[in-house]
Amino acid sequence: MYQYDAFDRRIVEERAHQFREQVVRRIDGRITELEFKPLRLQNGLYLQLHAYMLRIAIPYGLLSSKQLRVLADVTRKYDRGYAHWTTRQNLQLNWPKLEDVPKILDELAAVEMHAIQTSGNCIRNITSDPYAGVAADEVADPRPYCELMRQWSTFHPEFAALPRKFKLAVTGAAEDRAAIAVHDIGIRVVKSDAGEIGFAFYVGGGQGRTPLLAPCINAFVPEAHLVSYTEAILRTYNRLGRRDNKFKARIKILVKAVGAEEFARQVEEEHAHIAEGPLKLAREDIEGFRRFFRPPMYEVLRDDDPTLAAALLGKDRGLASWFAHNVAPHRQPGYAIVNLSCKSPDLPPGDVTADQMDAVADLADRFSFGALVVTHRQNLVFTDVKKRDLPALYAELTRLGFATPNVGKLTDIVCCPGLDYCSLANARSISVAKQVAERFEELSKLYAVGELHLNISGCINACGHHHVGHIGVLGIDKQGHEFYQLMLGGSSGTDASLGKVLGHALVHDEVAPAVERVVLAYLAHRAGPEETFLEAYRRLGPAPFKEAVYDPARA
Repeated sequence: MYQYDAFDRRIVEERAHQFREQVVRRIDGRITELEFKPLRLQNGLYLQLHAYMLRIAIPYGLLSSKQLRVLADVTRKYDRGYAHWTTRQNLQLNWPKLEDVPKILDELAAVEMHAIQTSGNCIRNITSDPYAGVAADEVADPRPYCELMRQWSTFHPEFAALPRKFKLAVTGAAEDRAAIAVHDIGIRVVKSDAGEIGFAFYVGGGQGRTPLLAPCINAFVPEAHLVSYTEAILRTYNRLGRRDNKFKARIKILVKAVGAEEFARQVEEEHAHIAEGPLKLAREDIEGFRRFFRPPMYEVLRDDDPTLAAALLGKDRGLASWFAHNVAPHRQPGYAIVNLSCKSPDLPPGDVTADQMDAVADLADRFSFGALVVTHRQNLVFTDVKKRDLPALYAELTRLGFATPNVGKLTDIVCCPGLDYCSLANARSISVAKQVAERFEELSKLYAVGELHLNISGCINACGHHHVGHIGVLGIDKQGHEFYQLMLGGSSGTDASLGKVLGHALVHDEVAPAVERVVLAYLAHRAGPEETFLEAYRRLGPAPFKEAVYDPARA
């Protein structure tokens, strides 16, 4: 994990000090809320429906147990005892008092955390594969590149006021677990035929009002030019991006308007001016960043651990189910990747209590070298668990409510806070998620359905990534009333696709029954148990699902 140097600490502490003075001026009335807005947004502070919301940056989702304990502490002291993991691998506090925000930022700074560039028209938190560094299908660990880019982009004067917000994701694996196709820039680590590391750049993806998948504008950028080529893209966007209409200001609109080929040509032209300048990376620069992400001191273990094998052969069906659905292969023999499901019946999707955070921090120290990762599906990951420790870890996670064996299944719902919190939302999201989850509480139903991602957004801004859910739900406003559009066929993975609206909008209490009818139609029409929902939808098209939802008597 990257450790701050004196410069990092100084800029974070100074920013917290500056914001303290800005907050004082707002509270005593020397500046208005309108004047305060650009200042608070630079520090991740939003004014939501009922209160301020603070979005805390978690670069590429990686947390130490020490940092998690501080997050728990500020959640307990300055909020209502719970917080929310976001689809950008960040954490949101939904109820902080304005006068307490500087205290929160001071406490975060003490453990190398902040809220810088988690809002505003700048480069946001850079996200990555939650299995980074341990995935068996990885070409190279993407985290050193993410950290390098984070340092380049933080307080970059040229990109502090872009036409619109800007999001990057980096993956180093064959399977895309970072949703690079729906980012302003998606970067995949690749190898040339000669074995040289480089990057494929995908530019112009995004969701929201105009959902688009990013085209590849360059299949191989040499490792030395990672930063300079990214800067060339940002310069081109900053120069040509629209500023007259915020709904048409994202880079995806620009790439679509000029065409991917022409955009790539202009980026190459821009890059030619800076490629051999100070942004060109030397091998020692890259190695310096890699040193922060060296593998921990793994024990030499058998991959077929007898302790685990004996436990799985026992009568504990819960352990076997959890192992099958929440545990993933690790590249190091004798170790496993463990997904902690933050999708239990007791809390909204992605919510976590302060007490749970403290307990997870203790478990990270005990089972995973003191580290954990936030995923863009609002769950947590322990990346380095000994297989022989899995039964003991399962028992602890069960007690905490994080062992629900549903990762990648229908009740592993991605959900934004919606109208319960957000001033931009048109409809509630959390209550829809709860109604769907209640219909599929029985695990046997989930497993019969198999892999199925349900994503819910309360408005067109798509914070719940509804466009790339296998089933997506979008809350809309119709003459002051909440309605919901149902979308099918989306994917954020390697086979990325955008969902299509199935039919007319539904009222709140119709959504969960409609989702159930879609699932039943899939089970009735699939080619066999091995055909996933997404595969079936792509083969069958929308017709049988539309009939099931809107004309169930004929279905």
